[in-house]
Amino acid sequence: MFWNFVKIFLISMVPLVELRGAIPVSQIWGMPIIPSYIVCIIGNMLPVPFIYFFAERFLNWGKDKKFVGKFCSWCLKKGHRAGDKISKKAGKNGAFLALMLFVGIPLPGTGAWTGTFAASFLGFGLKKSSIAIMCGVLLAGIIMMTISALGGAVL
Repeated sequence: MFWNFVKIFLISMVPLVELRGAIPVSQIWGMPIIPSYIVCIIGNMLPVPFIYFFAERFLNWGKDKKFVGKFCSWCLKKGHRAGDKISKKAGKNGAFLALMLFVGIPLPGTGAWTGTFAASFLGFGLKKSSIAIMCGVLLAGIIMMTISALGGAVL
């Protein structure tokens, strides 16, 4: 069981998959839901400060490089688009709620990684961004737990 917790912890750190994929995997493996939820949240949040401080620098550095240029450019465009989308819909006053909902609604490409990119591109502070992203991750986790529990009951 310990190694399954390590696996879902690592799955929840993977971009685009995050806890949205790790929680259903934990339920497929028959793991207890609350400990799985907690482990997935920790795994999903762990990269946030590193993404905030280093991702944009790395992507700007890599956008002109031969092997990683296309990927870095794609990530930069995605982050800027997400940031623009959040700021247009919410403005500065509603940015916290918009960022939280952007991260919290479990759709492809709207998780903690993309939310952190967007927050760093918009110049949100780390503290405010981290709290909004954490609230969004908690919300996404609750949604995924509910879907997983209902899916398991239906099967």
